[in-house]
Amino acid sequence: MTASTDPTLRSFVDYDQHSHFPIQNLPYGVFSHDGTARIGARIGELVLDLALLETEGFFVPLPRLFNRNSLNLFFAAGPSAWSQVRTIISRLLNEQEPTLRDNHQLRSSALLPVKDVTMHLPAIIGDYTDFYSSREHATNVGTMFRGPENALMPNWLHLPVAYHGRSSSVVVSDTPIHRPMGQVKADDSPIPEFAATRSLDFELEMGFFIGPGSALGRPVTMQQAMDHVFGMVLVNDWSARDIQKWEYQPLGPFTAKNFATSISPWVVPIEALSPFRRDAPVQSPEVLPYLQSRERCTYDINLEVYIGNNRVCRSNFRHLYWTMSQQLAHHTATGCNILPGDLMASGTISGPEPGSFGSMLELSWKGTQPVAIGQGKTRTFLQDGDTVTMTGWCQGDGYRVGFGEVRGTILPPY
Repeated sequence: MTASTDPTLRSFVDYDQHSHFPIQNLPYGVFSHDGTARIGARIGELVLDLALLETEGFFVPLPRLFNRNSLNLFFAAGPSAWSQVRTIISRLLNEQEPTLRDNHQLRSSALLPVKDVTMHLPAIIGDYTDFYSSREHATNVGTMFRGPENALMPNWLHLPVAYHGRSSSVVVSDTPIHRPMGQVKADDSPIPEFAATRSLDFELEMGFFIGPGSALGRPVTMQQAMDHVFGMVLVNDWSARDIQKWEYQPLGPFTAKNFATSISPWVVPIEALSPFRRDAPVQSPEVLPYLQSRERCTYDINLEVYIGNNRVCRSNFRHLYWTMSQQLAHHTATGCNILPGDLMASGTISGPEPGSFGSMLELSWKGTQPVAIGQGKTRTFLQDGDTVTMTGWCQGDGYRVGFGEVRGTILPPY
């Protein structure tokens, strides 16, 4: 625990114990209020305008970081700068601190209702990598397509499997998603057809943003990895299962995954998650030395998925077999360089029980077991008009540190 994560901290800003955004959280995002995009921090139902506070001199002697349309420069500034900024914001919002609390003109200008702002992508994402780090998910999918005896591929327990995704189609929450077209092939058809996907799916994931980058040719070690991680967001990595089934061999996902990836707008800093650090699952067989560390840590993050108003999944980030440190160490083991603002997603997060499966492919078991979504309706895969909402939070003693929501509504093909 650090001073800024102390559970006894209180702010002069009102919020209830179920708010995702107490003073112990203070996530960062990019917003616009008057047409100009800039950086803010979330507290309750308000956005603290960090660009305005920067203009007023509150972050001197740090360089100007916040009157910008992305968090990339702040990401690159590194852990010392992140900690300084967080300490200043936490102090300014503390109920005992009069500087902002009692300056009514500054307070009304700097604290804006979140309902009155427009949220944007938090970063300029140069590269995006999607991992496949849930043993439960990989086992479920492997069992469906290869049988239980061959569920996990031979490499899966030895390295964090991943593929390079498409950063240009990463979109912020509430961006509508058009049903993609692609090549699909029915099992009883000799040739494929070009059609709209009939098996559109969500994937419950989380992602982390890279802070300081690394040099080409210089791997990031397990011991260094978390110094390169700024914070986390919710991720819905939409998937067209029938397109994927036909195209994925031999090189893996392509157009079945490149049409959209939705992320939540608020980036929760790793420091805010520190009280919720937990032991990661035990790995067997033992991994190679470059993927080993004295402590195997993950985070206790409750996750839920809704279709409309009906919850269809409850899972937790702690189920993941491969940690963020291992993902980053393996990603850079070849000397691959990383850059501030790169996004790394976890892959689908499934738990051990059917209600914790993080995709419709699993929940409906490849379309054979319809899932109830309320009002007598069921789904095997997503239909046009469906709205998928994902949410996540860490539960403290009388408070939550949350991620808000990532939401998307399915529209017909263009």
